[in-house]
Amino acid sequence: MFENIPILSLLILFPLVGAIAAFLMGRSPKAAKYTALAFSAIPLALSTLLLTEFSLTGGFQFVEKYQWISFLGINFHLGVDGVSITMVFLSALLVFLAILFSWDVEERLHHYMGLMLVLEVGIMGVFMSLDYFVFYIFWEVVLIPMYFLIAIWGGVNRAYASIKFFIYTHVASLAMLLGIFALYFTTAPLLQAGNLIPADAIGTFDMLLIAQVAGDLGHMLQIAIFGALFFGFIVKMPMVPFHTWLPDAHVQAPTAGSVLLAGLLLKMGSYGIIRICLPTLPDAAVDFQLIMAVIGVVSIIYGALACLAQTDLKKMVAYSSISHMGIVMLGIATLTQLGIAAAVFQMFAHGLITAVLFMVCGMFQHKVGTREIPMLGGLAPKLPILSTVMMMGFMASLGLPGMIGFLAEFMVFTSTYDVWGLWVLVPIATVALTAAYYIWAMQRSIFGELTTKVDTKHLHDAYWFEIIPLAVLLGLIILFGVWPAYVLDLITPSIPLVWPLSGVI
Repeated sequence: MFENIPILSLLILFPLVGAIAAFLMGRSPKAAKYTALAFSAIPLALSTLLLTEFSLTGGFQFVEKYQWISFLGINFHLGVDGVSITMVFLSALLVFLAILFSWDVEERLHHYMGLMLVLEVGIMGVFMSLDYFVFYIFWEVVLIPMYFLIAIWGGVNRAYASIKFFIYTHVASLAMLLGIFALYFTTAPLLQAGNLIPADAIGTFDMLLIAQVAGDLGHMLQIAIFGALFFGFIVKMPMVPFHTWLPDAHVQAPTAGSVLLAGLLLKMGSYGIIRICLPTLPDAAVDFQLIMAVIGVVSIIYGALACLAQTDLKKMVAYSSISHMGIVMLGIATLTQLGIAAAVFQMFAHGLITAVLFMVCGMFQHKVGTREIPMLGGLAPKLPILSTVMMMGFMASLGLPGMIGFLAEFMVFTSTYDVWGLWVLVPIATVALTAAYYIWAMQRSIFGELTTKVDTKHLHDAYWFEIIPLAVLLGLIILFGVWPAYVLDLITPSIPLVWPLSGVI
């Protein structure tokens, strides 16, 4: 169906055109709102069509490759496999729902909507790029709109949070850039010797070509390059001890910004490890296996313990993201087909669930005037829809069977047991902590006696533009909780073809 249509380029082009149009609508904020919604709906429709046309045989599909800077080996090279198409669909879905959820934003609305679409451009580019140079450009593009979303529409400490976010993630991306250039220059002679690039070429940024020869580099060089790339990616996830930017960014960001930050931007880090580090430098991945596992387990435990100490609902959800992304890291660390597939499934599951959680936190702030748990209480009769959604979101995040989070975590822990045996009991113990902080937060915020610390006389439950995104997300959480095979059938066939790790584990 898309043989002669540059469908992947259109997934980038439409949000870009929509962003430009929204920026130019300063005199008509309402038009900017509808424009942003329309231009985010188009990528969602296109990504849904991609899913229907995607072959479950694995490998990269809908590939586009256009020469850009030929003498440097830079091409506009796009493609999707089962892993990236899952993230592309998630990105299109969350951006569309986040824009709809932001329907009541009034301050500089045309700028707000434009930045949301620019963010989608960068995220889509990251998940579809097969050229390191293009990948890095899109990676950096993502930082700009998120910085301004926090700095302009954020909370009281938005200046501090936005600068901290930018410094942490930009410095980490510079380390990643060093690793990319190291691959570019060190693989050039190997590519020339194998006639994969012209003899007079400086090199190539093609991910697939570099992956064919990078395994022939010296072992210590592979470890050094892997380390630089890995550092850039784990700061983005973020993993302990490089996590401190995340709670500040989440607490200060507007609700839609938090949704996209946790639902998509964090996934860029884990996606980078899966897309770049593992297939390109599999021998170094084996050397880093224990390090990845330890970082994952420490992040799981630390995030869960930190959640118990929080009084701000949004900050609690932010720390829970560190814990759940630690589960993703643990799945990657197994270096098995099941573990990596489970990690990708957990990324998809967390993207859906955390969007619900941050929307709930934003609704508490807007309707009650506070997210502080000690200030809340007994709100279920006053806000029945919000309370119901909160309970369903928390249950999904703690891994209730029948919801998508349960199977994702179960698969990660199963693959962990296959590799490390009873050591899996250490991260599994945090399941009890997760249940504890979620149930305790619910008990104190929506059950019990009605709070007298805030005005509860004129509370208004969820509006239509809040109900629709939440209903869609919860529907997908339950759908893929009882029918996970659809997503797993997309993901799993790509893994042994793209990451043939069985020979080195």
